[in-house]
Amino acid sequence: MADSLEDQSLPQQRVTSEYLPVQNSSQSIWQQEAAELAAWNPTSPIPQEADVVIIGAGYAGVATAYHLLKKIDESGGAQKRLSISIFDARGPCSGATGRNGGHLRPDLYGRIPTHMARSGVAAGSEIAAFEIANLRAIEKVIEEENIDCDLKLARVTDVWCNPEAAQRAKANYDVMVNLNLDYMKDVCFNMGEEAEEISGVKGARACASYTAGQLSAYKFIVSLLKSMVDAGRVDAHSHTPVTEILPAKEGGFLVKTPSGTVFARQVVHASNGYVAGLLPEYSRNIIPCKGVCCHIDVPQGAQRPPSLPGSYINRASDHMLSYLISRDNGSIVVGGKASMLTSRREQWYHNVDDGADIDGAKGFYSDYMQKTYRGWEESQAEITKIWTGVMGYSFDTNPHVGVVPGRPGQFILAGFNGHGMPVIFLAAQGLAALILSDETLTCHDVGVPRLFQTSRARIEVAQQYAEEDGDILGTGRAFSQATHSC
Repeated sequence: MADSLEDQSLPQQRVTSEYLPVQNSSQSIWQQEAAELAAWNPTSPIPQEADVVIIGAGYAGVATAYHLLKKIDESGGAQKRLSISIFDARGPCSGATGRNGGHLRPDLYGRIPTHMARSGVAAGSEIAAFEIANLRAIEKVIEEENIDCDLKLARVTDVWCNPEAAQRAKANYDVMVNLNLDYMKDVCFNMGEEAEEISGVKGARACASYTAGQLSAYKFIVSLLKSMVDAGRVDAHSHTPVTEILPAKEGGFLVKTPSGTVFARQVVHASNGYVAGLLPEYSRNIIPCKGVCCHIDVPQGAQRPPSLPGSYINRASDHMLSYLISRDNGSIVVGGKASMLTSRREQWYHNVDDGADIDGAKGFYSDYMQKTYRGWEESQAEITKIWTGVMGYSFDTNPHVGVVPGRPGQFILAGFNGHGMPVIFLAAQGLAALILSDETLTCHDVGVPRLFQTSRARIEVAQQYAEEDGDILGTGRAFSQATHSC
């Protein structure tokens, strides 16, 4: 059993090179298409002080700043104006936010039965409801702020090709339906020949569909940040990594960067897979892992195959999952295949080099559409761009949100397991409420699922397991054993 964090001094907050983003990163299709936003590279003189310093200019950091400002505005002057500074080691959305697969997909029943088995029906079902609410909240803010980010609401289709996996999926679906959860009314489940006919996926044994969304997270978040900076309400600093955080004698923190030191009254850690660089106690809880994504299109002049109706999660076999969206122009964005990468562990596990490919990834997806979808056999579809991105995988599969244990005045919003799009926006709203109020409040007090609350207990559970038990493929088994009685 690891020593309690209360019984030892917390480690120093000084970043090491293993947690600093590389500068020669690959470029995603989202960054390539939004050239006018990519050219916007915010910078300004380092302030001497700030009420809130946010580390990370991706989805989590920008959403937190947005909600802080919204809450101040909604208070009608009851809360003082905040000075907010955002620092990023590269630039806005240069990390996972600008490299994802474009999904905005609540998980209504896939992981939810596992959460229910571990922690009870109420705790599990509130995550599904939270993710649905997140989808609607993002739709609303995009409309209110008039952001062009290719948002589209459509059905997502989950597909299982393995017969045993299809039966397990049906059993999970039946459990959720029998619980009389309202959101399950939106789910349509089909098995047998109907599954292949409805999904268009060759060899499908089961499929389920429900309402989800897709968008360019890069356009969404960079546009949101740019509007706050242009309004003079946030200052943002590209190519300015935070290298050290020290307690200030008068309270608050000295936040050190290569460009100078800022006095901050509060600090938000929103760098996801890189967060353990400044919070070493999370090194076994949130691990940087690389994923692969690519853009597929039909060559100019070739006959277009049948358009796909929305987005997909395809499971060719157990642990062989690919996620896919069909864009309005007929092109495809697809990624995943984690099990294909298992034998190349050093290329993806605890690896922050998103400038390097993972061996075999391009070869796998080179004829993916022809192999997988009916009507695409003669399409000549080919990869036009492939890239990698660094995600933050949490030991127990839940994000960490709240006050950093043992570090009052510092907050965390990280560890999204490649599933941040339907979680982060409202989690940031809850975190903003914590920052502006009494730090004794919990996630549940501010509308965030209770299982997302960061805690000493969660940190210590991860620290009990050996490296081979705590990697991403072993996490589920190890954590299931640790929480079997829950």
